[in-house]
Amino acid sequence: MKIQINTDSNIAGNAQLRQEIDTLLRGALDRFSEKITRVEVHLRDENSDKKSGVDDMRCLLEARLAGLQPIVVSHEAATLQEAVDGAAAKLKRSLDSSLGRLGSR
Repeated sequence: MKIQINTDSNIAGNAQLRQEIDTLLRGALDRFSEKITRVEVHLRDENSDKKSGVDDMRCLLEARLAGLQPIVVSHEAATLQEAVDGAAAKLKRSLDSSLGRLGSR
């Protein structure tokens, strides 16, 4: 499973941030790793011109699955960490649901 991280111009995509996100996603999605070919992470500061605000950090995750349509989720929160955590939890639930339905066929 390859993890590709993209940030907007207002978020510093340093090595520490990339490592934390990689570790979090690999832990959350480990049981799906054989089905997922790539996860794209898009981090964005929604209202960077205002410098602060409620739920202004956004994380969009796109999981590319072998032979299936991609699954996309997003989460907005006050901090980048909360946004990534929330999006990872949503993606995990979505994968559970989608791949569970396929398994029952």
